[in-house]
Amino acid sequence: MSESNLRVFLACTTSLCLSLPATAQSFPAAPDHGKLLATGGVATVEAAGGGGLSPWALISGYGSEDSYGITAHVSTLRTQDYQLKTGGIALGIADKLELSLGQQQLSGSRAPLDQLVLAQDIVGIKLKLSGDPVADQDRWQPQIAIGALYKHDHRLAGLAALGVDNVRQLGAVDTHGIDYYLAASKLLLANSLLLNGTIRLSKANQMGLLGFGGDLHDRYQIMPEVSLAYLLERHWVGGIEYRAKPRNLSVDQEKAYYDAFLAWFPNKHVSLTLAYVTLGDITIFNPAKQRGWYLSLQTGY
Repeated sequence: MSESNLRVFLACTTSLCLSLPATAQSFPAAPDHGKLLATGGVATVEAAGGGGLSPWALISGYGSEDSYGITAHVSTLRTQDYQLKTGGIALGIADKLELSLGQQQLSGSRAPLDQLVLAQDIVGIKLKLSGDPVADQDRWQPQIAIGALYKHDHRLAGLAALGVDNVRQLGAVDTHGIDYYLAASKLLLANSLLLNGTIRLSKANQMGLLGFGGDLHDRYQIMPEVSLAYLLERHWVGGIEYRAKPRNLSVDQEKAYYDAFLAWFPNKHVSLTLAYVTLGDITIFNPAKQRGWYLSLQTGY
């Protein structure tokens, strides 16, 4: 992260923290775990709280409005040509503010990209604007949150034979960028159902792993994301997700992401998520539609 971007991020974080209620600025020694099981969601591949692919309006962790919660995750996604490894932490403050740090690494397994390695760091912030998933059962109003994800590529390796060592050489305009999003989550306890819709403004290519903007487009585009989660029983949640993607690079016929997932919440300290994922094409060098399995372990305090 550049020094100027870091200053902006820290300034925004400080102002948001100062706007929290006074009770949220003197935390208890340990989280109170006051939220219902599974209402913090799981970690996305970008470290924000939500589903595996899309951030939700819910705040990570189980801390109530008088407390806080901390989560950490590691995950792996394998398709026929690639492997994506992610890891990160998230802090939920007063069930209103979420701060997250994440890292992604994509590696290739089939020629000509079997030596490919792409990596990026992600810093996230999310602020709840209104609503409560449990208290608003008698109203239509969802919980609404806004968020931002600052992303910075820090590695491209394995394409030396093509003379490529930077995503700009593949057509990307920048190696860093920010996704902005607005999310709405509605929990229907009587129907054991959670619905989420997210609108993202993004210039990211493959979540940012291939840079930002490109030779086809270099402007923010509105990308819709939809999630549906059903409580199968108290400890098991199944669902589906859809995430639209921009197409900015001529070398990458980028497609939408889909998944069907099953998450297990044995308690408020750990969850395990298994999903079948479709990622579409990744690059023209391996043009097959990428499908595979995703596994994520999240722990919390």
